Amino acid sequence: MKHDHKIAVIAGDGIGPEVIEAAIPVLDRAATQHGVALGWERLPYGADHYLKTKETLPEHAFRYLRDDVDAVFLGAIGDPRVPGNEHARDILLGLRFKLDLYINFRPVRLLHPDLTPLRSGKMIDFTIFRENTEGVYTGKGRTEGETYIAEEINTARGVDRIIRAAFQWARTHGKTRVTMSDKANAVPAHRIWQETFRRVAAEFTGIDAEHRYVDALAMELVREPERFQVIVTNNLYGDILSDLGAGLVGGLGLAASANLHPGRAGLFEPVHGSAPPLAGKGIANPMAAVLTGALMFEQLGHPEAARDLEGAVKQTLAAGVRTPDIGGKATTSQVAKALAREL
Repeated sequence: MKHDHKIAVIAGDGIGPEVIEAAIPVLDRAATQHGVALGWERLPYGADHYLKTKETLPEHAFRYLRDDVDAVFLGAIGDPRVPGNEHARDILLGLRFKLDLYINFRPVRLLHPDLTPLRSGKMIDFTIFRENTEGVYTGKGRTEGETYIAEEINTARGVDRIIRAAFQWARTHGKTRVTMSDKANAVPAHRIWQETFRRVAAEFTGIDAEHRYVDALAMELVREPERFQVIVTNNLYGDILSDLGAGLVGGLGLAASANLHPGRAGLFEPVHGSAPPLAGKGIANPMAAVLTGALMFEQLGHPEAARDLEGAVKQTLAAGVRTPDIGGKATTSQVAKALAREL
């Protein structure tokens, strides 16, 4: 069979292999229904491979992922047998930085009303654009005696392109408000976010541009999440706010993400982590992996397949077929089969 898209799979550690292998048949069914063929290539990288070989992500594998695949589908990386997380840094952060995947795209959407812990029954549907290659996650810093210094990197180019990506996506998807969040009142370096946001916003007439300090935004997301549409922020704040957002709509078992650079292969990962205590029990929620697959279809140019996958998740939730993390008793396999039936 001729494969329309070649997808590299790094199933990873803990529950990663379980949710990825449960999701792949669901994604294949959606692909077939829309005349798309997916060629899956499973790569061995993860904690087991690292402990056997001391190899994290070799250069030849990086070149392959950069040049020869259409997307990377990643399970979860992290294993207590590797306390320093060397393999996780090289695989996940390494791919983000080396492939310059500067957009971390995190949709926050309430797919069933009983999933939110909030009393309000209003619609929650916003998207976070998190800068993915700068900030404090570059690992720059130093130790001076008993003083530990972490350096936060914000470049004019990096800030401009993530803010511009948020506005461009908002315009394309009919959104009317973009919110930028920083902490410029306490961190002088964040003035570049303020200056760049004002300049870029002026190019996108018809879209409301507003600013919130990150602490105020965190509070407002709990009090009034329905008023937000697109949020753009730095690496650290985006990491925190997107998990807060996941908590508003059912938890990390439903949280999908994409690491993107337009024109390049993207890295797609459910963000629940490897959850070692749950590994092998058959109760990990595969919905985040399926919704991550929907983001992958969207980026590969098949939005109808993406919509079908999200619809299948909504209908499966409504039918009460759920894993324990969201109040159900179903197994990973039972949820995956229910999703496939809904398709």
